[in-house]
Amino acid sequence: MHDSNPGSPPIPDTASDSPEADLAEGAPAEAAAGNSFTELRDDLTALVEDARTYAEAEIAFQKTRAGLAGKAAGRALGLLVLALVLLHIALIALAVGAVIALAPLVSIWGAIAIVVGVMLVGVGALVYLAVGDGKMLSAMFASDGTK
Repeated sequence: MHDSNPGSPPIPDTASDSPEADLAEGAPAEAAAGNSFTELRDDLTALVEDARTYAEAEIAFQKTRAGLAGKAAGRALGLLVLALVLLHIALIALAVGAVIALAPLVSIWGAIAIVVGVMLVGVGALVYLAVGDGKMLSAMFASDGTK
């Protein structure tokens, strides 16, 4: 299908008449599709490897963090126990000092009774407050909605 005008350039036929031409034109498209699938597979393989690497790094990080948290919690618990022991010793010293200070005023037995009585009142007040908090917690977590 060429133009009959001798001065114009020839127009190539767009329709190929031979099956060999179709195969030759289709081969690069199939190769490109094969390359696309190969690239996709390679990308997916790289993505899986990256995800595995990330998961391993995250697990290692969490193990390290848990180890550090455990050590810090152990140290904090030890320091808290030491603080409670020192507080107990200080309260004993306060009680003995109060008995010694009150003894000349009300006799030794009177001083002991006063100090022990004040301590028992303090214990009673603390227990009363703890029971109130316990009831509040019980009401907060009651499953049947009763208070």
